[in-house]
Amino acid sequence: MAQKQSNIAVVGGGYWGKNLMRNVHGLGALRTICDVNKKAIDEFAKSYPGINLTIEFEEVLADGEVKGVVISSPATLHYSMVKKALEAGKDVFVEKPLALTGKEGQELVEIAKSKDKILMTGHLLEYHPAIVKLKELVDKGELGEINYIYSNRLNLGKIRTEENILWSFAPHDISVILLLLGKMPIEVSSFGESYISPGVADTANTNLKFKGSAKAHIFVSWLHPFKEQKLVVIGSKKMAVYDGTAAENQLLLYDYDIKWNGETPVPEKKGSVNIDFGTDEPLKLECQHFIDCVSEHKNPRTDGDSAMRVLRVLEACQKSMEQGGKAMTLNDNNYFVHPTGIVEEPSSIGKDTKIWHFCHVMPNAFIGENCTIGQNVFIGEGAKIGNMVKIENNVSVFGGITLEDGVFCGPSCVFTNVINPRSYVCRKNEYKPTIVRQGATIGANATIVCGHTIGRYAFIGAGSVVTRDIPDYALVYGNPAHIKGWICECGEKLDFGEDDNTTCPVCKAKYKKQKDDKGQSIEKVK
Repeated sequence: MAQKQSNIAVVGGGYWGKNLMRNVHGLGALRTICDVNKKAIDEFAKSYPGINLTIEFEEVLADGEVKGVVISSPATLHYSMVKKALEAGKDVFVEKPLALTGKEGQELVEIAKSKDKILMTGHLLEYHPAIVKLKELVDKGELGEINYIYSNRLNLGKIRTEENILWSFAPHDISVILLLLGKMPIEVSSFGESYISPGVADTANTNLKFKGSAKAHIFVSWLHPFKEQKLVVIGSKKMAVYDGTAAENQLLLYDYDIKWNGETPVPEKKGSVNIDFGTDEPLKLECQHFIDCVSEHKNPRTDGDSAMRVLRVLEACQKSMEQGGKAMTLNDNNYFVHPTGIVEEPSSIGKDTKIWHFCHVMPNAFIGENCTIGQNVFIGEGAKIGNMVKIENNVSVFGGITLEDGVFCGPSCVFTNVINPRSYVCRKNEYKPTIVRQGATIGANATIVCGHTIGRYAFIGAGSVVTRDIPDYALVYGNPAHIKGWICECGEKLDFGEDDNTTCPVCKAKYKKQKDDKGQSIEKVK
C-alpha cells in the first residue's frame, strides 16, 4: 500500500460525494473539499476541520499540492470538469459515467494519455469483494461455460431529470458483465418507458448478445416498491447469485445437474454453498486504489479504456431505446467510431482503431489495429488496411487497394481504381490493384494512379502524381513523379557518397545503393 499523502480534492458534496470525502479523509488523503453550495461548505467545515474548503473549482485546479481530483458532480458536468482537471495536470477519478457521449469520452481518454495522467472511473462494483471473488470463480472455470447473466437494479429512490435510468443505474451492471465475460457484446437492444418526466426513461430492459452462446439481461428501475440488487450468473456447471441487499450470504454458489428421462431433460438440484469474501467497504477499496494509483503513477483497473467500453454499450443501448428497442450491433475489438461515422457489416476493424467524423466503411473492408481514420474518409468494399495506418481527412481507399502496416496517407491524397473511366461504361471488372508497402508515406494531395506498387518506406511528395512502381526508400515528387533521392525508415533524407554507402544522420541506420533489372534501388544494411 502506498504511503498516505494529503493531496486529493473531492469535488461535489452531494449524496455520493459525502461518501467519497468520508473515505478519502479516512484514508488520510483528503486535502480539499469543493462544492458550489456555500451552505454545504459551512457544514463540511464542522465535520472536516483543517481541510481546505472552496466553492471555486478553479481554486482546486490552481493548487499545486492537489495531485488527484475526485469528481462527483452531475453526469452532465463530467466531461467539462474532467477535461479541465486533466488539462490542469491533475490525475482524475470521476464517478460513472465518464461522459454522456462516446466522442466526449474518447477525447478525455486521449487527453489523459497525451498528458500521462491517470483517468479512473467509479465503477464501484468492480472493487466489491463479492464481485472480485465471483470473477475469480468464473476465471477458474468453477461455473463452467457462462450461458447467461441477468442483473436487476431496482429501487424507489432518487429520481433524476438530467439523465435517464439507463445512464444512472445500468453502468454498474454493464461494467460487471463485461468484467465477468471479458469481452464486448456484439449486439444490444434496450427498451425504456417514461412515466414521470417526459423523455426521461424511468425503467429500462436491456439485452446483450456476445460471441458464442453467452447472453445477458439487465432490468433497471427507480419506480419499484422495494430495493433489489441481484446478479445471477448461469454456467454449464454451476450457478452463482450475488444479492447486494441481503443481510448475509450475499454470494451463493449453486450446484446442479441435468438428467435425461428418455428425451426429457430433468434438472437435479444439489443445494447451495455460501462463498466467503472480504468485508472491506467497496468504496473504501476503490478510493484506496485511486490514492495508490496517484502515489505510484500506475494505471487503474477501471481506467479510461475500461470506461469507454461501458460508454460504448450505453450509447448503443440509448440508440436502441430511441428506436423502440431495435437491435444495435457492436464489435468486441474495442475500436471507436464517431457517432457520425458509418460502419457497414460485415467488416473487420482491429483493436484501438479510431474512425472519426463522417467516415464510411463499406462491407467486407479490413482495417487493422491502432489505426487512425480521419474525417470524411471512405473505405471501399474489399479494401485492406494494415496495423498502425494513419489516413488523414478526405481520402477514399477503394476496393483493391492495400495499405500495409504503418502507411501514412496525407490529407486529400487520391487513389484511382480504373485507368480509363467513363460514366456510362461499367468497368467494375477492370479495377486495377494498388499496393502501398510497409511504412510508406503519401503526401497531401498526391495522386496514385492505380495498378502500381509503392515500396517500403518510400516517400511521395505533396501534390505528386505517381504513374509507375516506386522502389523501397525512394523519395519521389513531381508530375509525373520521379526519384529525387532516398529516405531513411525514420523519415530523414539520405546522402550517398561515391562508394554508394551511407549512414542516417539521425537514427544511424546504414544503407547501400544497388542496381537490378528494374533500375536503381537501395537496401538497408543489417
